[in-house]
Amino acid sequence: MIDWLQNHLIPCPFKALTGIDCPGCGFQRSVIALLQGDFSKSWHHYPPTIPLIILFVTAGITYRFPIKKNPFIMKMLIIAVGNFVLISYLVKMLALFRH
Repeated sequence: MIDWLQNHLIPCPFKALTGIDCPGCGFQRSVIALLQGDFSKSWHHYPPTIPLIILFVTAGITYRFPIKKNPFIMKMLIIAVGNFVLISYLVKMLALFRH
């Protein structure tokens, strides 16, 4: 299954058009590394993978089992994960332009 996933990755249209990684480039390879149990490789490919998975799971749970504080929890989690994605992208772009 993992071999099939590795051979059928969806190409990034942004990168195909511009030649520059988008803020989500590396996510698929990172998830595959997580499925293989390689957390270090997953982090190397795309650091926000685990926070994004936590966000998706939390969204699914709070959708299925609504709680009163749901809007606040989700807003804070979305802001935190969004900032994580933005910061990791900026770090990646700075490292790219330094070379």
